[in-house]
Amino acid sequence: VQLQASGGGLVQAGGSLRLSCAASGRAFGSYPMGWFRQAPGKERTFVAAISWRADRTYYGDSVKGRFTVSRDNAQNTVFLQMNSLRPEDTAVYFCAAYAKSFFTYNYAKDYEYAYWGQGTQVTVSS
Repeated sequence: VQLQASGGGLVQAGGSLRLSCAASGRAFGSYPMGWFRQAPGKERTFVAAISWRADRTYYGDSVKGRFTVSRDNAQNTVFLQMNSLRPEDTAVYFCAAYAKSFFTYNYAKDYEYAYWGQGTQVTVSS
């Protein structure tokens, strides 16, 4: 699976962005997917995840109620709708495909993900 994230950019605090992650390769629809982010000088952190059937979603505490993860398996794409953006959301955002067919309790751990996109920069100005 190859992943390509897009949709990042510069936005003012309180604004919105929608990230997309396009997948190529077979069996995208069977992979749970996740979003992570990495700010300068900081570790990569979990943002959101969605099961392959989209019946389960998970969010990091800092984005709950503001971000929404979704997917369209027919289009091989995962989305991250980001609303009420804050300066602390500034980071490079990565999409990733989970290594197993179903999430375990480690869904927020980056080492559980087998495939990664190249990242897209999100900058939120105050």
